[in-house]
Amino acid sequence: MKNTVNTFREAKKNGEKLTMLTAYDYSTAKLIDEAGVNSILVGDSLGNVILGYEDTVSVTVEDMIHHGAAVARGAKNALVVIDMPFMSYQTSVYDALVNAGRLMKEGRGNAVKLEGGKEVCPQIKAITDAGIPVCAHLGMTPQSINAFGGFKVQCKTEETARKLIEDAKAVEEAGAFAVVLECVPTKLAELITKEINIPTIGIGAGAGCDGQVLVYQDMLGMFSDFTPKFVKKFANVGEVMKEAFKQYIEEVSNGTFPEEKHGYKIDEEVLKSL
Repeated sequence: MKNTVNTFREAKKNGEKLTMLTAYDYSTAKLIDEAGVNSILVGDSLGNVILGYEDTVSVTVEDMIHHGAAVARGAKNALVVIDMPFMSYQTSVYDALVNAGRLMKEGRGNAVKLEGGKEVCPQIKAITDAGIPVCAHLGMTPQSINAFGGFKVQCKTEETARKLIEDAKAVEEAGAFAVVLECVPTKLAELITKEINIPTIGIGAGAGCDGQVLVYQDMLGMFSDFTPKFVKKFANVGEVMKEAFKQYIEEVSNGTFPEEKHGYKIDEEVLKSL
């Protein structure tokens, strides 16, 4: 059965944990979807793990549309959430609404996600008023990495923790159906989860959140440039892939691949006529 924003509401109400993973292509989305995940996030993390950028700032709306549509074609049951990239919504409410519409129409998403608290609530309200579900994102917001001075745990002081609580309540009031909490102290994330009525999706925010999200390359050991503390490697697929690539190179080099069974036959009479 297709997961929707109502699935998220019911899960929060019933105390059921939600699962979310990233994907950026059809084949991976299909595998994740068949495994039974609630939601697939087409994250602007594709800038790091797919396009090789140092951060997410360079990702464009066109990038998100391209990858979002591929994921949507592979996801039959998961709720597909597409990230709104840097400067696609900060400039104005109008820009936010137009770009969110493109991610839904051209990217075939079921919802969009954007970073920020009170300062982007007008955008959240306008987008949701237009019938587009919005997932908010608070805490360590990667698009603001230059302002933060790097990837760091956020909201460890009373002032910043209080602001995070206020921002969480504000995005709920603006109409967000869920909020991602990234790199937030566990006890603070638990408090926010109890304080708001929409689901919290944690990434580096502890087990007290209503759900969890991970970048699939991280949890499968496929991305080695940087591994955050909050990542658990559920399998070392990266090493398996490298060994398979090496075996392929070796077998092609020594002539053991392809074998006869990998080829196609032609009638001997046809060959004689040549």
